[in-house]
Amino acid sequence: MRDNAVISPTLLVTSPLVKMVNIHKSYGAVTALNGVDFTIGRNEIVGLIGDNGAGKSTLIKVLTGVEKQDEGEIYWKDEEVKRHTVENSRNMGIETVFQDRALAEKQNIWRNLFMGRELTYGRTGFIKIGESQKEAINLLKKMIGFTQSGLTPNLGVMGLSGGEKQGIAIARALYFDAQLIILDEPTNNLSLSETNKVLDFVRWAKEQGKSCIFITHSIYHVYSVADRFVILDRGSTIGEFIKKDLSLDELVEKLEYVAKHGVLA
Repeated sequence: MRDNAVISPTLLVTSPLVKMVNIHKSYGAVTALNGVDFTIGRNEIVGLIGDNGAGKSTLIKVLTGVEKQDEGEIYWKDEEVKRHTVENSRNMGIETVFQDRALAEKQNIWRNLFMGRELTYGRTGFIKIGESQKEAINLLKKMIGFTQSGLTPNLGVMGLSGGEKQGIAIARALYFDAQLIILDEPTNNLSLSETNKVLDFVRWAKEQGKSCIFITHSIYHVYSVADRFVILDRGSTIGEFIKKDLSLDELVEKLEYVAKHGVLA
């Protein structure tokens, strides 16, 4: 491993899609984020790593407008975001695939893909059911690569595998032209084959020019797809690594040290 494996974020990303500077967030006496700097490059996959309570979820809530930071600035394509809400986060092109996938299990595929943003006939507001169903199948087969027989837009989500459900959630983000897709523990509780399917979805998103934040506490799943890794611990950024500068074993070793000592070796 080269001596410069730990690198300042300003040296890693020359043309950031997102830049978060000196982000602070507290809940009463509890400090969730303590001066975090975080950047995402264009067409970059970043692994955001840390144990439970490290600050990963809070950082993403601030980025997506769910929470407002106490201090610090957020920049989107080099322009400061003054009033950040969930709505303008989506309008900018940020989509989140939550750990529970936020799917309606009792609804079918096409309704899940367009839920809340249905294709409608102008002022009447009536849903374009036929067009929605056609778009759903086109998206799943051509964009996401679903190949199973019997795939129809009216197939219930409840009967799909965990990896297929993640595929639908990612497909929804891609359809609405997300430029940044946030994946919250996307491989949690999945089998090996389903995990590999989700990782293929992430690779495919990068091929389409998208950026991704892959939030995880397991480095083994994210290592194969990420370009860069950011480690959070107790509300602070304690390390950033470019993948080519660090082997998987070396990164695991560092994470184990952080877990024990709260700092990098």
